[in-house]
Amino acid sequence: MDMIFKALNDPTRRTLLDSLRRKDGQTLTDLEDQLDMTRFGVMKHLKLLEDAHLIITCRHGRFKHHYLNPLPMQELLDRWVAPFLQPQSRVLSELKTKLERETIMGKPDFMMQTFIRCTQDALWDALTKADQMAAYHFMCNEVRGDAKPDNVTEFIQPDGSTMLRQVTSEMDPKSRIAMTFEPLFMGPDAPHSHMVYLIEPQGETCMLTVEHYDMAPGQEGFAEGWARMTSSLKSYLETGTALKGAA
Repeated sequence: MDMIFKALNDPTRRTLLDSLRRKDGQTLTDLEDQLDMTRFGVMKHLKLLEDAHLIITCRHGRFKHHYLNPLPMQELLDRWVAPFLQPQSRVLSELKTKLERETIMGKPDFMMQTFIRCTQDALWDALTKADQMAAYHFMCNEVRGDAKPDNVTEFIQPDGSTMLRQVTSEMDPKSRIAMTFEPLFMGPDAPHSHMVYLIEPQGETCMLTVEHYDMAPGQEGFAEGWARMTSSLKSYLETGTALKGAA
């Protein structure tokens, strides 16, 4: 937590975060062009933000792309703000930031990472079993269809409407799931995109990385949904209690 406060206590670093909030996935050159500072100076600020878990990176070809990681800010709010605004405070998530992974799908439009204290089997089941997805999804109490190759998974809202439809395209057992992302809550003609879950065991915990590709303009708000979903998933696996939205 001290690293987060230290990282935020500098106007240049806040400017970098604001820039990534407006446009995720920028390279060092993209960010350098926005500041009156040497390339080395920008690199030092980015390194401090990365050490504070506020950004994560991904290499694609010769370029290193930088992504805003919203989970630490959500955790800061949960730890220092939410207890004063609501009766219950949510579980503080542990984070890890180092990610350099090329993908044949091109660079992601959005990335998020979190650490969950659970077994690899438990996380895999939570991401693939319909009954477990329904248990922790922040908006839907019913999910139809397990995640398995070519299978359809639908997330059903309390009013009976389908919020989200996904079709699993690829699975590497216990390590990777690739799916379509069809946001029906935006209307039947909303552009479809693609997403990937990556699971990496890390001792007593598992690192979960979410990658989202092919997001259309106007879909930047998906980041908030991912933050809520992963926070609820973490709480569900670590405490048995999900973080459901208000009924």
